[in-house]
Amino acid sequence: MTLCATEVCKTYPTRGEPLSILRGVSLTLQRGEALAVMGPSGSGKSTLLHILGTLDRPTSGTVTLEQEDPFRLPEPQLAEFRNRRIGFVFQDHHLLPQCTVLENVLIPTLVNRSGQIEALEAWARQLLERVGLKERMQHRPAELSGGERQRVAVARALIHQPLLLLADEPTGNLDRKSALAVAELLLELHRQQNTILVVVTHSAELARLFPQRMEMIDGRLQPVA
Repeated sequence: MTLCATEVCKTYPTRGEPLSILRGVSLTLQRGEALAVMGPSGSGKSTLLHILGTLDRPTSGTVTLEQEDPFRLPEPQLAEFRNRRIGFVFQDHHLLPQCTVLENVLIPTLVNRSGQIEALEAWARQLLERVGLKERMQHRPAELSGGERQRVAVARALIHQPLLLLADEPTGNLDRKSALAVAELLLELHRQQNTILVVVTHSAELARLFPQRMEMIDGRLQPVA
């Protein structure tokens, strides 16, 4: 079970020279591995994460997950591939304010439940217990702290037990204590579910929790010294 990016480039057209964001990024991660990607704003960290998660397409190069190139799929199949195999946690939790915690976690399952409503709800409840929100399932996002909202986002990302878990500055809006708690939670659940975990972060403190660390410099990935 492998995530493989090979010579991934991303450029954007401008009125002058094309703007090059990623310059031949290559990366291989096996199931069970966790990587923190660091770098300054504008270095291409989020662009790389979006391409790995099939939210954006590379200008050139390839990305495969379990030896399958998702960008060769028709758009409906690509959306299903993304929903089933990839979980996302963003800096802004993107919870629906009108929905309860439990309903927010179940949102990715609405597309195709295939008669598994009871099993999926039971799994969602189990995930919320694991992230420490057993007593908050019927609350709405406005009734939660920032750290609690991000825990809901983590549970939602794991509802389909994805192979690949991607987190873009998942602790950027949190205080230090909450940030470390969310980071440790991500790593714990990653180990339990044997996912591939890639986290983009500005925080050196958070990155130090990860067994693998790389830095995006001038559109290229380099090992952290």
